Amino acid sequence: MAWSTESRTWRSGPWSLQLRDDEFADIAFEGRVVLRSVRAVVRDRNWDTARLVLDRVKDSGATLTLHVRSDGLGSSFSGIVRVEARGAARLVVLTDLEAEGPFSTNRTGLVVLHPPRLAGTALRVTHSDGSVEESSFPRAISPHQPVLDIAGLAWLDEGSEVAVGFDGDVFEMEDQRNWSDASYKTYSRPLGLPFPYDVAAAERVRQSVRIDVREVAASASSADSDLIHLHAAGPVFELAIGAATAPGPDPTGATTAGAVLVEVDLRTPNWRAALSRAAGSGSPLDVRVVASADAPYDALAEAVRALASTPGVKRIGVFEADLHVTDAAVLSALRQALDRAGVTTSVIGGSRAHFTELNREWAIVPRELDGIAFSTTPLFHSLGTEQLVESVAVQRTIALQAVELAGGMPVHIGPVTLRPRYNDVATTPQPLPTGTDLSGGYGAEYTGAADPRQSAPELAAWTIASAAALAVPGVASIAYFEQWGERGIRSSAGEPFDVAEAIEALAALGGPGAELLWGDSPDGLLWAVGSRRQGGDAVLVANLDIRPREVTLVIDGGSAPVVVPLEPFSFARR
Repeated sequence: MAWSTESRTWRSGPWSLQLRDDEFADIAFEGRVVLRSVRAVVRDRNWDTARLVLDRVKDSGATLTLHVRSDGLGSSFSGIVRVEARGAARLVVLTDLEAEGPFSTNRTGLVVLHPPRLAGTALRVTHSDGSVEESSFPRAISPHQPVLDIAGLAWLDEGSEVAVGFDGDVFEMEDQRNWSDASYKTYSRPLGLPFPYDVAAAERVRQSVRIDVREVAASASSADSDLIHLHAAGPVFELAIGAATAPGPDPTGATTAGAVLVEVDLRTPNWRAALSRAAGSGSPLDVRVVASADAPYDALAEAVRALASTPGVKRIGVFEADLHVTDAAVLSALRQALDRAGVTTSVIGGSRAHFTELNREWAIVPRELDGIAFSTTPLFHSLGTEQLVESVAVQRTIALQAVELAGGMPVHIGPVTLRPRYNDVATTPQPLPTGTDLSGGYGAEYTGAADPRQSAPELAAWTIASAAALAVPGVASIAYFEQWGERGIRSSAGEPFDVAEAIEALAALGGPGAELLWGDSPDGLLWAVGSRRQGGDAVLVANLDIRPREVTLVIDGGSAPVVVPLEPFSFARR
C-alpha cells in the first residue's frame, strides 16, 4: 500500500468529491467539504470489513456509478453504489446490493462521516416517526451514541444550511473520535437491535442518503497560518517502545531508546517467554498484565513472582481480559499478589484497548491507581492514509480529555500502533499461541495486523506529529509500535526503518530536568514539540502536508521567532 491513496476528482455543477477506491470522500458544495465521506460497507459478525471490489466505474456527468462486489469473510454481495447530482443543490448517494448466498452480518449498508470541525454545532434531528429534536454534535468525545433513531439531520456549517436524509433503514450516530477517527459516523442498523443478523440469499440491501445545501450567509474566509506557539508546562513525557511480538530472538543491534512496554497475557502459555525477552533488552519495563476467568486470578501470584525477579520493572498495569479495562476485582487481585510477594511498584490501569473503552467504562475503573493507561490506533475503521493523517489532530482531543478524566493521575498512552493489536469487539474467540516459546510469536503476531506503511519514510514525520499531539501536560509516557518486526521500528533482521530516527529524537527530548514545550497545530498538518533545559530549547517540527511548508516557531521565554522550512511529510530538529 502506497503512503498516498490514489484518488480521482468527480464534479457535477457545484458538487465535487474524491473517489478513493469504493469511497465517496470529501463531498463538497461550491468547494467547501460538507461530508467527510459516504460509502457502503459489508461487515461480518466480528465487525471485520469485507473489501468491495470495483468491477467497473461509469461516469455519465451527473451520475457516478460503481459496480461492486464484496470479497472475503464469506460474503457474496454484488450491485452498485451511485452518486447522483439532482439539481443545483441536491446530491443523492444510493446503494443496491444483492447477496448471492446467506451472510451473517453486524452491518451492511451506507455509512456517512461528518467532519470533526462540527464539534459543538447545533443539530436538528428528524426521527423515524417524523418528530423533530434539537441536539448538537458533541464537543467532548461522547462515550455512547449521541443521536439515535435518525431519519434526517440538519445543521449550519460555514454559512450553509446542510440537510441529510436517510432511507432504507433507521440510522444512528456514534462519535468516532473515540478511536481517533476524524469524524462522527451516522450508520444503520441500530446497535440496540440484535446482531449479528442474517441476510438471506437473493436478499437486497437498498439504502440512500440525500444531501441538500442552501446558502444562508456568506462564509468568513480564514487566512492560512503557519505559526506554532509553544508553551512551557511540566515535565517531558517518557518515550517508550512496545515489546516485539514477532517470532524468534532479538536481532543483533536492536537496541531500544527508552522504556519497553510489554503485555503479559496470562491466558497464553508463553507469557513467561515474552516477559523474559522484553527484560533481555536491558531497558526499564512497563508491564501490562491481562487476566481473566480463563486464566484464574491466582495466576497473578505467579506473574508477580516472575516480576519480582525481573530487573527494571518501573510500573505494572492490569486489565480484565473480557472487559478490556481494569475493574475492582482484577485490581484487588493484583494488589494482594504484590503484597504477598513483598513487591512495591507503581500500579496503573484503564484500558488495554482504545480510548473508547476507557471513555465508556470509566465508571468501573477504580480511582485507587497510580496512573491511567490506554492504547490508540488510527486505522481501526479505515486503512486510508488520509485517515492516518487526520487522526493526529483527534489524538490531541483524546489526550486532553484523558487528562481531564484522570483528574491529576499521570496518563500513560500506548502502544500507539498503525493497526489494532487485537479485535476487542470480536464475537468469536481470538487466536492464541499454544506453545511455551516464542517460535510463533505472541500477542499482536496472532491477533493483530501489520501495515506496509510501517517501513515508509513518511512514518517518521507522522510519529513526530503524533507525539506532538499527544504530549499535553499530564501525559507521563507515550509508547510507540514495537522494537522490531513487521510492526516495529526495525526489521526482523534489526535494520532500522526511518521511524527509528523519529523515536530516538523523541526519546532525546526527555530526561531529568527537561520541561515540556507544547502547543496547538494551526491546521492539523503542522506540529511541534520540544523540551527546555538550562542549555536551551530543543524542538522537533513535522509537516504532514502534501506540499512544502514554512513553520514559524514562537516559544514562550525563548529567543526571536524561528522559521523552519519543511518538505512534504518530513520533520526537522531545531
